[in-house]
Amino acid sequence: SRPDDVKLFLKPPGCLLDGNIMGGSPFFTSVPSGRVGSSKDSVFPSNTHFQEAVAAREAQDVVLLEEKLNGPLSREECSRVGISRLRWFLEELLQRRYLDSVPNIIPTLNKELRTITNKLQQTTQDLGELNETRLRERGRIFRDSLLAKLSLLLRGSVVASPEKYGESLQDERLQGGVIVSPDGLQMPHKHVPNATMRLYGGAQYHRAMAEFRLIVGKLKCHTVSREEIVNACGVEDIHDGTNYVRAACVIATSKARDVFEPLLHQLGFRLSHILRRSLPIAFHLLQRDGDYISSDAFFVRRIASAFETFVDSTERDCLGKCMEDLRSMTRYVTWSLHNKGRSALRHFLGSVSTPNEQSAASMTNIGLEGFSPPNSSNSCKQDSKVRPENNVTLPNQESSQTTHVKLVNLLESTLWNRKLAPTLEDIVNALVAQIFEGIRDHCVASAEMKFNCYFLMPMVDKFPTVLRETLETAFQKDTDVFNVAQVRRALEKNRADLALELKQVEKLHEKFINIHHQLSSAYPSPDPQQETFDELPVDTPDNHPSL
Repeated sequence: SRPDDVKLFLKPPGCLLDGNIMGGSPFFTSVPSGRVGSSKDSVFPSNTHFQEAVAAREAQDVVLLEEKLNGPLSREECSRVGISRLRWFLEELLQRRYLDSVPNIIPTLNKELRTITNKLQQTTQDLGELNETRLRERGRIFRDSLLAKLSLLLRGSVVASPEKYGESLQDERLQGGVIVSPDGLQMPHKHVPNATMRLYGGAQYHRAMAEFRLIVGKLKCHTVSREEIVNACGVEDIHDGTNYVRAACVIATSKARDVFEPLLHQLGFRLSHILRRSLPIAFHLLQRDGDYISSDAFFVRRIASAFETFVDSTERDCLGKCMEDLRSMTRYVTWSLHNKGRSALRHFLGSVSTPNEQSAASMTNIGLEGFSPPNSSNSCKQDSKVRPENNVTLPNQESSQTTHVKLVNLLESTLWNRKLAPTLEDIVNALVAQIFEGIRDHCVASAEMKFNCYFLMPMVDKFPTVLRETLETAFQKDTDVFNVAQVRRALEKNRADLALELKQVEKLHEKFINIHHQLSSAYPSPDPQQETFDELPVDTPDNHPSL
């Protein structure tokens, strides 16, 4: 190869290097091939022979490069050739990195020593004062600290790691169930606020409620079939006429119950899952602050059981109130509440029932196909004869007569006729849609208000009182609230573990200080020319240069 190629290899441009960890230029190294040992295929009888071969190979590399360059290598170029130079460089790099890290390592060890010492002293003190009264005091302190953490999580906090304790919407649906429409469809993630964020506590509760509001608020009643309309008509208790308004109410309320009741149960299950997640997060915060009673698992389980029971009972009570609202809205249709879009409905019905203004004598039968009421033409003629002497009809009288005929035809088509025409089918569908939307809007607003007032707020203002009363009652009646023997065994084990950990940290601290003093002393750095290659591998690969 040409000298320029060798120079480019020894000192390439920075753009060709992957990082700067090797000091800005590569190392040229090669090792002799062959195994070390006494077998037939071994080339080197011992490690010493292999080390001598490596040193000889390094000298040969220098000679080879000088021949290629047609001149001696510079001091900088010599420092990048050979295994000994690479080893010296790595040792120096390790020493430099260590010295840069020592200012952080030793203070960290000092802090750990103080923490372990304080824990050991506290554990020893707890063992000396171990009795029922002392345990009750610690239990009350733990209870108050837990309630404070739960309240903090609901009101909003960033003290817990979202990566560890938060849930994205996908994880929340997997663990807490999905809120799906009657068609089995879920709300796409992009429409739910903060869907990809890992939330917990009050923020997660708010996101779940927003998802429920988005899904339920967009529900539409499916088109009612002709069979459903005819079956809903039935027979009245005093006549056999047809009441299509009643049929629309029956259909709308029945469909509303079938649609909204499962959605309310799904919402309750999801929100209960969110509140249950708050308890382990609160325990983690107590452990981090050193307020957790790890020595008495029985007492902690009692608190967890009280929390689970309260969440379940509160969910049942809240769902009961929501179901009562749903039953009241579907038990009796109140038009001022159910019909939210009366203007749109009036416009639709007006367009259907408006007669042909050009032919007042021949009325269109609303909702009736091919039906001509008996004597309708005669009635029209008789009613139009206001002044027989001149056979002239005044405009106001003609309008009154037209309205009268319209009402008669409408009554005949809706009360006495069961032949369902497309126009009448459209009217029933419009009524059902309006009633359904009225129930839907009330259900969304009522469910959100009920869950906020009777499910979320009791966790803030009622659960603390319930937990205090439960524990105080247990303190007075039960003698096994705390397992003293179990607590003693746990404290003794904790004391032994802390004592062992303290010795290990002290030993590590002393070792780091000694190493730091040695490296910081005035000893010279290792000379690459005096390397003995004591730690080179015994089994070496084939001879090949590497960078």
